[in-house]
Amino acid sequence: MPSISMFFGIIIRMFNNGEHNPPHFHASYQGYNGVFNMEGELINGEMPKKQCKLIAAWAELHKEELLANWELAMEEQPLYKIEPLH
Repeated sequence: MPSISMFFGIIIRMFNNGEHNPPHFHASYQGYNGVFNMEGELINGEMPKKQCKLIAAWAELHKEELLANWELAMEEQPLYKIEPLH
């Protein structure tokens, strides 16, 4: 699963193997793993509250890029890196 961004110890990944809908991405942080929708809401797994807020802020800033990567992922194409949260 390719890494598309990393910030504050959080690694954001997205499968690029024609994965199933709805659009989502995966995040990991110090042993926690979560699945997030494109609005940055945790929909599966576990993640500390502070990191959830950081992921939500990042997703809001990069929603268009996330959706573009999702389209590439559905076509099993290479994904683009997305700017980290600063």
